Amino acid sequence: MNYTSKKIQAPELRLKLEGWRSRLALLGCLALFALLFGRAFYLQGLNNDFLQAKGESRFVRVVDMPASRGAVLDRNGKPLAISTPVESIWASPADVDLDEKAITKLAAALNLDKKLVTDRLADKDKNFVWLKRQLSPEQAARVMALKTPGVFQQREYRRFYPAGDVTAHVIGFTGMEDQGQEGIELAQQDVLAGVPGQRRVIKDRKGRIVEDLESLKVPREGKPLKLSIDERFQFLAHRELKAAVESNRAKGGALVMLDAKTGEVLALVNMPDFNPNNRAAYKPAQMRNRSVADSFEPGSTFKPFAVAAALEAGIVKPSTVIITGSGLSVGGHVITDTHPQAQMTVAEIIQKSSNIGTAKMALQLPSETLWSLYSDLGFGSSPRTGFPGEVSGKLRAAKTWKPIEQATMSYGYGLSVSALQIARAYTLFTNDGVLLPVTFSKRETDVIGKQVLSAATAKTMAAMLETVTQQGGTASKGQVPGYRVAGKTGTARKLVNGHYSQSLYLSSFVGYGPASNPRFIMAVTIDEPAAGKIYGGEVSAPVFSNVMAQALRMAGVQPDAPALVDAGRTPVNPASSASVVVSPQQPLTPLVTPFSTTQVAVAPKDRG
Repeated sequence: MNYTSKKIQAPELRLKLEGWRSRLALLGCLALFALLFGRAFYLQGLNNDFLQAKGESRFVRVVDMPASRGAVLDRNGKPLAISTPVESIWASPADVDLDEKAITKLAAALNLDKKLVTDRLADKDKNFVWLKRQLSPEQAARVMALKTPGVFQQREYRRFYPAGDVTAHVIGFTGMEDQGQEGIELAQQDVLAGVPGQRRVIKDRKGRIVEDLESLKVPREGKPLKLSIDERFQFLAHRELKAAVESNRAKGGALVMLDAKTGEVLALVNMPDFNPNNRAAYKPAQMRNRSVADSFEPGSTFKPFAVAAALEAGIVKPSTVIITGSGLSVGGHVITDTHPQAQMTVAEIIQKSSNIGTAKMALQLPSETLWSLYSDLGFGSSPRTGFPGEVSGKLRAAKTWKPIEQATMSYGYGLSVSALQIARAYTLFTNDGVLLPVTFSKRETDVIGKQVLSAATAKTMAAMLETVTQQGGTASKGQVPGYRVAGKTGTARKLVNGHYSQSLYLSSFVGYGPASNPRFIMAVTIDEPAAGKIYGGEVSAPVFSNVMAQALRMAGVQPDAPALVDAGRTPVNPASSASVVVSPQQPLTPLVTPFSTTQVAVAPKDRG
């Protein structure tokens, strides 16, 4: 029998599938494939950036490329602030798993307390924490030699100041993030600061760079900055001021040295000082820049301006004789001199520093006239050098002045100035009545000043200021061998709790040299000398003499005075006209209505 020739027809063995069911199954499979295709298209096409970023976040990093801060140079190109490469140590706590022994070794290499290191590594949810920043390459190498898992190093830059405390108050310093904190570093932050670059790299799970993908931004180095400061003069000024403060057991001191023809700041120092390379134990008082941030009553160093106003108004001449006597009563208060004389010429009033004579001349002028001159000289307003913390000082409106206040302001009480302001004001006498703007940047072009006094008045005033340093003047110790110099002393009582102290003084001297063709202007203040000497001519003038003598020689300035000085020679009187006697009973004819005699607190006499 042939079984292959017949088909099995048993109904239970035959599979029968309805047509609609097969079509449904086919459609279901097609829909599933469409869904998978759509999902794939969405993930790899429409949402690719998101997924790519998520993927790269596991291993691709953008790292900063540090930029070096611009160097600060003196006027001759010598570095005053530079950036040096240093290493900083950081860690990923999530990847650090150390026993006590390993942490002890790490802390020792970092020169940190073991507990501090443990605390910084305690939070395992963090991927970044600084352990210690700005290490020397040698110390960083010792740390990395431990091969501690999860501990890495990073290149940074640290500011270094070659002159240390000598230029501290001028240059200032930067913080840990290389941002300017004080001085020029802060004032010129936008110029000096570099712009960090960025690059994309691939890192492994231990934080090691295994591939450099691309540079995103090229770092831009900071621009170098050339100052007007001369490091040689800065060193001289720092040395002499420090010696004077120490020898006089003073609370502090300040010195500002300007170029008499350009207004450039050649030196600026303060005491106490600090070392910007090591600020671990500094005190805020050491960082204060007294020369620009502190204001004080200038005392007799202010007298030349009141006398200049009287000369400019034509009410006196250098030879005009004024009866000074033993006192001048103003508004119920008596103004006296330290060394009273019956009468003095205007030139002698400057040379001997007479409060009475100066006040008499000031009282013959309208208050608006004096205020206008003082304001034109920059008193009561900021010097606008851009230096951080510079003060405006205090100069009240003329309409508020009482007679006694107008009198005391003429010899430096009742208003306040900074050392930088008073030094700048003396450019009036070195530039034929032109006031120069001051700057901490080296000037590359001619400076344009403001004509405040006539050239004739300025020259007359300069001749009288020269007698102050000659025999018989209050600043004979300010003389410079071989050079003619001029200036004015000041010894002002300090205001303490609203009252003038009987024992605390600020001793000052402002001068310039050589007198025949001024090159340098210098203002020196010594705060609260306590070694017995208090007069500006004894305390501050010698500092001026020492610094000026060496600075003039360094600059190659030819001497303008005989090497041998006749100590007994009477100084030349700049007077050029007949004398006019003015007595207390018959004062100079007032130019305004007599003042009222309202009682106010009177400033003490200035000791010149």
